[in-house]
Amino acid sequence: MIDRHSTSLNNSTIVKTLLWHNEQATAGFAQQLAVSLLHQASGLNACITLDGELGAGKTTFVRYLLQSLGVTGRIKSPNYAVVEPYCVHAGQIWHFDFYRFTNPKEWEDAGFRDIFASAGLKLCEWPLNAQGMLPTPDIALQISVDGEAQRKVILQSHTEIGSSLLSQLEQRS
Repeated sequence: MIDRHSTSLNNSTIVKTLLWHNEQATAGFAQQLAVSLLHQASGLNACITLDGELGAGKTTFVRYLLQSLGVTGRIKSPNYAVVEPYCVHAGQIWHFDFYRFTNPKEWEDAGFRDIFASAGLKLCEWPLNAQGMLPTPDIALQISVDGEAQRKVILQSHTEIGSSLLSQLEQRS
């Protein structure tokens, strides 16, 4: 699943390229990331952005990640509601979908500043639609379709938390 090609741009930035050959590979990576998230010293506290075209697999990946973190029951896409909150033993999780935002100011008007200021995991689809309002993500995922079922994923850390999470993934693979 994880391509061994890793590039360190500076002391805190890590870039990884992955290929998910099928949906099972997506689920497997989500499980690995969940383990890293659950074992970090700061608890379940990170901001992860997911970018990619419609149908690239952003929501599918988030569903597998949420299941791996202990969310049970139906996991809805927040496409219309914009955010779906979850509470698991390890803490709070918010799944955002900014697809329908036409103005980044909508983020502020929706009252998301308080959520992003609090502890918990924030998973943000379509982050460019809230550009300038979101905090710097710990990890940014860029997912692109590469063939009929395969996905190419570029992961980039932007913070120490993100670098720590990606380093843990490399150690586990």
